[in-house]
Amino acid sequence: MKKLFLLVSLFSLSAYSAVSANVAFSSDYIWRGMTQSDGPAMSGGFDYSSDGGFYAGIWGSNVNFNDGAGSELDYYFGYSGEMGGLGFDIGYVAFDYPKNETGLDFEEIVLGLSMGDLGVTFALGQDGAPDYTEISYGIGDFGVSYGQYDDYGDNFSITYGFDCGDYGCGVGYYDFSDDGYGGDEDALVFSVSAEF
Repeated sequence: MKKLFLLVSLFSLSAYSAVSANVAFSSDYIWRGMTQSDGPAMSGGFDYSSDGGFYAGIWGSNVNFNDGAGSELDYYFGYSGEMGGLGFDIGYVAFDYPKNETGLDFEEIVLGLSMGDLGVTFALGQDGAPDYTEISYGIGDFGVSYGQYDDYGDNFSITYGFDCGDYGCGVGYYDFSDDGYGGDEDALVFSVSAEF
């Protein structure tokens, strides 16, 4: 509740702002190469952005880790901009799993850098949470990425996004190579989404 109050308070900082909503259905919820839902997922959220570069939002999805967690709720805020052709994005993300008592909740400070279609992301886990590094490249409607997640493993993805009438659709292949986490994974995922 405190985090939600913080986000609502931050929303009032600028008169030059916009609020949007999004909803999506996917055949699997894949995050950093690993399934989070072990099957179909419904997700959605709300985003706030100001002309000055500040943003904040909340996003949720169903999850299934076979440990009692049934939902994920993420809170985030940050600041993005561009300097001399170099894009930057620095933010904070809290990953919460309501009604789960196995200590899954964690937080990250995220730094993203981009130049043209090339992007690099550094996620610094807080309070002992592992760090994550990813490099990505976009080629038209195609995207490729490679990431390393400390204590978990490496992942690779190739995605393609396209319009389905008034909706956004996508297909992606994801591969996760285990580094002591519990097993390799790969998946072909289909998704459809809408923004309001």
